[in-house]
Amino acid sequence: MISYLSNSIIPMLFLFIIFYGCKKKKDIYQEFLDGVKEGFRIVFEIAPTLIGLLLAVGMMRASGLLDFLLELLLPLTDILKIPADVIPVVITKLFSSSAATGLLLDIFQQYGPDSKSGFIASLILSSTETVFYTMSVYFGYIGIKKTGWTLPGALLSIMAGTIASIMIGNYMF
Repeated sequence: MISYLSNSIIPMLFLFIIFYGCKKKKDIYQEFLDGVKEGFRIVFEIAPTLIGLLLAVGMMRASGLLDFLLELLLPLTDILKIPADVIPVVITKLFSSSAATGLLLDIFQQYGPDSKSGFIASLILSSTETVFYTMSVYFGYIGIKKTGWTLPGALLSIMAGTIASIMIGNYMF
């Protein structure tokens, strides 16, 4: 029943929009085309930022910077009982959710999804945000240059989500 309902919700929504537009005597097709044009305009405006972020994350992974940061943080991870494989996920998540998801899948392949590393990394990905991506894309799109307390507040929330994820993961395992 739920599968049938979930598969039929989108077509029902489209039909509702079409019937509502007809009732209001709107040119539905022209409204659709205007929406598509606006969507493409937005994509072209944010594309340079997205390409730059993806390039930066790719360079970080390929250059070995993540491995270097991990080596620096290993003594701290042992003291705090943090699996070392989780640290690259935390760092990468600040810039790119898809790259962090790729690292999560690597952890799943190496240790399994039910492992301590897999569990903590999953919690971190679901309780944190891609701060630099979000700020650069959204603030860049609407033209905000002065971010004020946004970055410190966002980094504080990332730290809180990460600490809570590690504490929950250590409690569960």
